[in-house]
Amino acid sequence: MKPSSGSTSHPAGKTSSSTSSGSAAGSGDPSGRPRTEQREPEQTAELGDVCPICKGQGFIVQDLPIGHPDFGRAIPCQHRRAEITSRRQDELTRGSNLSQLKHMTFETFMPDGVGMNDEHRLNLRRAFEKARLYAAHPDGWLVLSGTYGCGKTHLAVAIAHEVLRQGEAVLFVVVPDLLDHLRAAFGPNSETSFDERFETVRTAPLLILDDLGSQSATPWAKEKLFQILNYRYVTRLPTVITTNLRLTEIDARLRSRLTDPDLSTVVPIIAPDFRSSGDQGVTELSTLSLHADQTFEAFDLRRDELPAEAASSLSRAKALAEAFAADPQGWLVLNGPYGCGKTHLAAAIANRRMKLHNERAMFVVVPDFLDYLRAAFNPNSSTSLDVRFDEVRRAPLLILDDLGTESATPWAREKLFQLLNYRSVARLPTIITSSTQVENMDERLASRMQDTSRCTIVLILAPSYRGGKAQVASRKGQVAGRKAQGAGGR
Repeated sequence: MKPSSGSTSHPAGKTSSSTSSGSAAGSGDPSGRPRTEQREPEQTAELGDVCPICKGQGFIVQDLPIGHPDFGRAIPCQHRRAEITSRRQDELTRGSNLSQLKHMTFETFMPDGVGMNDEHRLNLRRAFEKARLYAAHPDGWLVLSGTYGCGKTHLAVAIAHEVLRQGEAVLFVVVPDLLDHLRAAFGPNSETSFDERFETVRTAPLLILDDLGSQSATPWAKEKLFQILNYRYVTRLPTVITTNLRLTEIDARLRSRLTDPDLSTVVPIIAPDFRSSGDQGVTELSTLSLHADQTFEAFDLRRDELPAEAASSLSRAKALAEAFAADPQGWLVLNGPYGCGKTHLAAAIANRRMKLHNERAMFVVVPDFLDYLRAAFNPNSSTSLDVRFDEVRRAPLLILDDLGTESATPWAREKLFQLLNYRSVARLPTIITSSTQVENMDERLASRMQDTSRCTIVLILAPSYRGGKAQVASRKGQVAGRKAQGAGGR
């Protein structure tokens, strides 16, 4: 359809006819004064009483060619757009219920926690800074994950308050409440249609979804959430999401969008519940303090006592460990016989990160880790299995020492797979030491470690360390001396 030579838009519903510019019909009243014509609202456009574009209809249909996606579609006239925007912002504000959450601001957040260790405090402060940066310039998606009470909702609400303070519209809603709000639109007394409510949520300038995963997982609920998030993913609308779920537990369609590095930033918060009394469990499980003397400087390369191939493998292992300590990315698997130095190198990485960057790693012996999880089944345990597992699963830098020495029960294998699979998906830096060859491990674990795009396997050929050549000679002399004394006594 070709554009008409006149107006390029028409009022929706009907087209008004033009009025004559001549005198009104009739000769006037008996006094001779001209009679004023009583016009309908659509006939008074030239008097400024109604919009001259839409003639009071409020909507126009654009003159577009057939086949255009907006052909025949009524759109708000420009004089109504401000009104519609204002009404939508009011609806967003009412739906957010932020008036009940006035206390949750960046000023009232405690980024260093209460009674936390260095690892948790550093992690929480990083989450705080990322949230503040996002609030200043909402762009892309921000996903805050963590256990109950770790502070992720407070940070999400603080973002909402800051954006509102800047004069921008934001919708903050708890996911189960959102779904109830949408369902209520089907009620006979609803003032707004489902389509209107759904569109308000889907197109909110900034949408904050709190507690994703706590909703009833009905097919309808999953479909509506996917439609909302998929639309915002395609249109790249700013979105903040908080969740208690592991990423692997989220519906695959949503997970693929939440973890897209081109759009989304995932911030795991490992801090314990603010409402509990301080640190939970890390100090009793992580044994890094027992390895304080195991540094790169104290590592013996044993060049004078090892065959060339074994000495070369040990030097290479140290060089790769130092490189990992400088930039912890992906996984590092140190594989070799007992006593070859792999635990020393793993501890040296953690000790250097602590010394130079104040980053504390979690150092866990695998059998102890599984015992620690089992202890949660004790009725007197003050910490749930989920909380204990999360402490290790979300650690910013994790060292799993002696993988393969644990009791290989189905439960143990499943927990280890869940741990390593999460860290693989979340791309969390991980160091593994083992005396078992990777190809002889559980197939699911081996497949994660054999992914060369994320994992470096370092094979150490050196035999068990016995204290260096001089110390070995000294021990041999002491043994020979004791034997001589024994012979003299006889």
